[in-house]
Amino acid sequence: MKFAFSTLACPDWSVEQVAAAAANLGYDGVELRLLDGELIDPIRDHEKVAAAVARCREAGIEVRALDTSCRFNQSDDDERERQIAAARAWIALARAVQVPLLRVFGGEDPEGMDRREGTSAVAAALARLGPTAEAAGVTVALETHDAFASAHRVADVLSAVPSPAIAALWDSHHPYRVGESPDQVLDLLGARLAHVHVKDARRPTAGSPDWQLVLLGEGEVPVREMLRALARRGYAGWVSVEWEKKWHPEIPDPEIALPQHIAWLRGLAL
Repeated sequence: MKFAFSTLACPDWSVEQVAAAAANLGYDGVELRLLDGELIDPIRDHEKVAAAVARCREAGIEVRALDTSCRFNQSDDDERERQIAAARAWIALARAVQVPLLRVFGGEDPEGMDRREGTSAVAAALARLGPTAEAAGVTVALETHDAFASAHRVADVLSAVPSPAIAALWDSHHPYRVGESPDQVLDLLGARLAHVHVKDARRPTAGSPDWQLVLLGEGEVPVREMLRALARRGYAGWVSVEWEKKWHPEIPDPEIALPQHIAWLRGLAL
């Protein structure tokens, strides 16, 4: 496996700091969610992304993914079209800078739309994006997140979208919090799995709906079991640390979290 981290972890770092830290700490790559602390716009920030990718490659660091905010489960047709147009702009950017993977979301279920309708809406949007992504040599990966936290639901979407350019991204936390084990996730998504996010978390009290992000190995998310299950099934792809410092400023700084995460990951006997 190869290891990366998302720039969500380090909102105050420059691209130069990101590349240097990745190289010095022993990561193989990064995925770009933020640049200069701000979410990336695929049109406005085209040149900035190209420069960032070049800087990382100069340091021997691969840019594995560009992380979009695209969400396709929209009850408003115009908004769904805007999300699809945004995804096409992201595909064009990924093609231009030769980054192989884009992360997208299903999103939450809008009020008044039932689960089946939402699943169909996301599948239809991804089906429209499939030919564009195939032509660009880019994989679009639907993350287990929001109302699509369950691998069962992501699998339902993918079953309706045969394009090889449409895949799954397994986030360690969300399937676990909805009751799915690592082996269940792999049974459902293994054939279409393109990328993996790891994070650990714990509930302050048993049964609480709230979660606190913690360093790897300090929470209840079965990350060790997840990685061992991936290894058993021959997964040789990317595992990326998603330390959400941008959204949770109270958690430890990247100077603490990123060294801890890579040491923990590299120390596993897989």
